[in-house]
Amino acid sequence: MSKKELVFLPLGGSGEIGMNMNLYGFGTPANRQWIMIDCGVMFGDLSTPGIDLICPDPAYILEEKEALNGLLLTHGHEDHIGAVALLAPKLGCPVYATPFTAALVARKLEEYGEHDVELNVIDMNARFQIGPFDIEYVTLTHSIPEPSGIILRTELGDVLHTGDWKIDKAPTLGPVTDSEIIKKLGDDGLMAMVCDSTNVLSSGESGSESAVRESLTKLIAKQEGRVAVTTFASNVSRVVSICEAAMAADRSVCLLGRSMLRIVDAARETGILPEGLRFVEPRDAGFLPRQHVLYLCTGSQGEPRAALSRIARNDHRDLTLSAGDTVIFSSKIIPGNDREIYNLQNDLVELGVKIITEKDEFIHVSGHPCREELRAMYDWARPEISIPVHGEARHLEEHAKFALELGTKRSFAPRNGDLIRIAPEGPERIEVVPAGRIFLDGDTLLPDGAPPIRERRKLSYAGVLVVSVVFERAELVDDVAIDGVGIVSTIEESDDMSDLSGDIEEALFALPKTKRKDDEAVSLAVKRAVRVYFDDVWGKRPIVITQIHRIE
Repeated sequence: MSKKELVFLPLGGSGEIGMNMNLYGFGTPANRQWIMIDCGVMFGDLSTPGIDLICPDPAYILEEKEALNGLLLTHGHEDHIGAVALLAPKLGCPVYATPFTAALVARKLEEYGEHDVELNVIDMNARFQIGPFDIEYVTLTHSIPEPSGIILRTELGDVLHTGDWKIDKAPTLGPVTDSEIIKKLGDDGLMAMVCDSTNVLSSGESGSESAVRESLTKLIAKQEGRVAVTTFASNVSRVVSICEAAMAADRSVCLLGRSMLRIVDAARETGILPEGLRFVEPRDAGFLPRQHVLYLCTGSQGEPRAALSRIARNDHRDLTLSAGDTVIFSSKIIPGNDREIYNLQNDLVELGVKIITEKDEFIHVSGHPCREELRAMYDWARPEISIPVHGEARHLEEHAKFALELGTKRSFAPRNGDLIRIAPEGPERIEVVPAGRIFLDGDTLLPDGAPPIRERRKLSYAGVLVVSVVFERAELVDDVAIDGVGIVSTIEESDDMSDLSGDIEEALFALPKTKRKDDEAVSLAVKRAVRVYFDDVWGKRPIVITQIHRIE
C-alpha cells in the first residue's frame, strides 16, 4: 500500500526569475490533494514579437484540478499575481490574498471581465485549513506592501515557503519581519524551507528603505527645474518616500502612468497610503513653476508605452522635459532590460535632461535577501531541508551550496517540472512533469511553439515574400507577381527580382501538367525556387506565401 507523501512541484520561477507558480501535494501518489502558491507572469521581449505576457503552463495541475484546493498569493508583484486573471478561471479553485494583494487582483479580474473567481481576503498572519494543509501566513518585508511567507503544516512535517523577502530593520511602511514565529518554527523542528534565491550571489545586506528615503530627500532638494522620478510602481514605500521628499522640497507631486495610478489607488483603498498625501492632475501640473513640481512616472525599465518613454520621445500629452530638468531612476536594471533602459536614457540626454541613477547616488535598495540576510533567516528557521527557488540556475545552485554551509542537512536545487518528494526521506526528484509556457497574444492564450509565434520570429528575422501565380487549366497565363515586406530594399528594387520571377516560372514549367493542377505541388515548387534564389543573393530565407489563382 502506498504511503502518504508531501511533494513540491515548481511550474514556474525555478531556473528563471519571473512567472512564479509552485504546487504542494499531500497524499498517496494516486490520490494527492494540492495547493498552489502564486501565479505570475514575465514580460515578452524581442524573442516573442507581439507577446506582452508569458505565464507558466498549468496543464499538469489542470488534469487534477478537482484535487486543487486553493491558490495562495504571497504578495502583489506581477511575477506572483500577473496570471491570476488569466488562469484562475481555468483552475476553478478559491484564491486567498491579504487586503492589498487582493485589491490588485480584484482590479485585474475586473479588467478581464472575470466575475466568477472566488477571491478570499484574509488578514495578515491568518491561519486556516485547506484540505490536508494547516496554513499560516507570516509577515515579512519586501519592496511591496504586505509581503508574506506561508507556513504549511502537515502530518509529515512543516514547510516554510518564503515568497520574496528581505530583512529591513527600518521599513518606511508596514511592520518588520516577524522573526519570532520563524524562530519558533526552528525551535519546533522545521522540516523544509523553500526560499528566495535572487540575491544569493551578492554579499552583505540589501539595505533599508529608510536610508533611501533620507538620500532621496537630500537629492531632490538640490535639483533645479522640473524633476521626474521613476521607480517600480508597486514599491509603495518608495512612492511615499519620493512624495515626502518632494513636499520637503516644496514640490507638488503629479502621478503619470496607469500602473502608478492603479497601485496608489489600491494603497489608498486598503489604508496603506499615509494621510495627507495629495497629488496634482497632469493638466494642472504644467502650469506650476518648474522648481515646484515633481512627476512620479512609470517606465523605469524602458517599457515603450510607459509614461517616461513617451516623455523621452516627446509625445506625452501632459509633459515635456528640456535642458535644466532632471530624471532620477530610483530603481535597478532588471537583467534583460538593459538595452531598452539605455535607449531611454540616451533619448532623455538628447533632450538636455540630466540623468541620475543608482550608480550615481544611493537611491535604490533591492527587495531580495543578500547573503547576510539569508544567513539570518537560516539561523532563525534552521530547516533540515533547503529548496531554493526564484532564481536562474546559477542562483539556485549557489543557494543550495550556501544552505549546506549554513548547517542545513540536505538541499535540492529544482528546475521547473521537477516533482520533489519532501517527506518522507526527501528531498528526492521522483518525476519530471511537463512545465511549459503559454503566451498572451492579444486576448488569446497560445502554447509555446504555436505557429503564429514561430512565424513572427521568422518574420522579424527575414521578412515575408508574397508570390502570386495565375493558371488556366495547367498553363501560366500571366507574369509571376512578387511583393515583399522586410526584404532588403536593394534586392526588392533590383533587376534580380525579375530573375526570381523567371526562376519561379521555370520551376513551374518543369512540373508535369498533372502536378501544376495540384496547389500543394505548385506551392512547394515556388518555395524551392525562392529558397535557392535568396540563398544566393542574400543568405537569408524569407517566409514565402504563395497565392494561386485558377481560371476555369
